[in-house]
Amino acid sequence: MSQALKIPMQNEPLVLSYMDRSGKIAIEQVADSFGMSKGQLAQTAGLARETLYRSERSRTVKTQGRLREMLEIISRVTDWAGGKEQAMAWYRAQPLPAFGGRTAEALVKEGRAAAVRDYLDHIALGGFA
Repeated sequence: MSQALKIPMQNEPLVLSYMDRSGKIAIEQVADSFGMSKGQLAQTAGLARETLYRSERSRTVKTQGRLREMLEIISRVTDWAGGKEQAMAWYRAQPLPAFGGRTAEALVKEGRAAAVRDYLDHIALGGFA
């Protein structure tokens, strides 16, 4: 079983700290890091529960892409949220006014991660929610 590289660097995107040597996201490390089961992580990323339990499905482009989107968004809010756990809580529960009160999690599940990233860029530049 491959292990994620465990040396997070300052200002490094969170997703890089969970990459294994083949460049894939180490799913068990992500789930453990956030105190979730693989099934809970799959649900949070908008994937079928079984997807992360089957290695051939967990390494597909679609699965890896969805996990990468989730981790990139969480990484962007980690500093101002107060840590990665708080950033995950924000991702899952904070309604975003610009999106009719839907959460970042709901938007990623709908395939709108780019819209969430654009929104966060707008906020970072001093724009209003």
